[in-house]
This record gives sequence, structure tokens and C-alpha cells, in this order.
Amino acid sequence: MVVENLAEVERRVCAACERSGRDRDEVTLIAVSKTKPISMIEELLPGKTRDFGENKVQELCEKYEQLPKDIRWHLIGHLQRNKVKYVVGKACLIHSVDSLRLAEAISEEAVKKQCDVPVLIEVNVAGEESKFGVSMEETEALVRKIAKLPAISVRGLMTIAPFVENPEENRRHFSNLKKLCVDLKRKNIDNVSMSVLSMGMTGDYEVAIEEGVRISLSLSMRISI
Repeated sequence: MVVENLAEVERRVCAACERSGRDRDEVTLIAVSKTKPISMIEELLPGKTRDFGENKVQELCEKYEQLPKDIRWHLIGHLQRNKVKYVVGKACLIHSVDSLRLAEAISEEAVKKQCDVPVLIEVNVAGEESKFGVSMEETEALVRKIAKLPAISVRGLMTIAPFVENPEENRRHFSNLKKLCVDLKRKNIDNVSMSVLSMGMTGDYEVAIEEGVRISLSLSMRISI
């Protein structure tokens, strides 16, 4: 069933790309495998799926050890500073950096392990009290501070839009994040590429694709498997 579900998602992704005039290769589909068994992930491996998202560090690490090393693991959940040492070197991208203190912990661990860690800044674009993330107004200041740290690079922005029944309600949030990302990209801040927007989930990814168009950014979406 998971293979069939993925095929339907892929069909809808391609259709959204066609509607918005963007290349399918610009969109990265991240299969959210949190709480899912190893066997379900293995069902997808004969195909092209290699990007998987995990919320919890322990679960990511356990799956990292048991599954092929060509899998690209994305940490999409909130990251505590005391868990940083376990995920650095395993996650290809940390989507949820929302404070300077967390970035400093990642940088320190990356220096120890002599690796560079790409991160996204989590933006609470809708201003929800229940969500993590920095405000739209505070994002640039945080980006500039993190950009000065060694062994860490800011690749873009991430947001988790509100849960809504009508995906169109989130269009403005995706549009606002895109505008912020483009604005930061134009400022050419050292060690900041602003090449990735991580937005869109199972219920609203088609709108996210449509709002990510007209800019040369990769778009990452988090789809439950």
C-alpha cells in the first residue's frame, strides 16, 4: 500500500509542478518515516526514494544503523541541545534550527567531528504559540549570527504551516516564507545560500509547490508514508 500511496503523491506533485511551470527536479519529496517500521521504509527502497524524515533523534539513529547508507536522513522535528551529538554526521539536513544556542551546539559538535552541517532556520510564519520557530521579524538577525559560526551553513528556511481543512488557507504563509527567503538570498550573506525552502506537508504540499515557483530554490516537502 505504501508504494501505491507514494505513486499517487508523485502524480500529484508532477501535476502541481506542471501547473506552476516548474521543473520536477526542483522539488524534493521527503517521506516522513517517523514511528514507521523498518519494513515499510524498505518497501520504498527499490524505487528512487532516498529522502526520509524523522522527528526524533533516537529513531533516526536507530534506522541509520540498520538501513543502507545511501539514504538521506532529514531531521524535521524539534532538536534539543543535549541530542545534537547523536545526529551530527548522520542527518544530511537539520530542518529545525530555531535559536542561536542550538546552532552553537551544532557548530561545536561539527567542529569536533570535522564535518560541515547544513541547516534550515525554522520560522513560525503564522505566529502560532504552540509551534517552535523564530518570528519572521527576527529571522534575519538570527541568520546573520549563525552564519558566523564554524562548520555550519545556512541553506534556507523551514516552516510548519497551521493545520487547516482547506489547503488554500496556507497559501499566504508559504508565499510569505518564499518572499523572506528571496529577500535574504539577495543580501548575499556570507555562509548563507538560501537555496532551500522546506514547506508543505501531506495536506497542503500542492499549494506549497505552487507558491515556491518563480524562484531558483529547491523545495522540500514532508509527506507521511
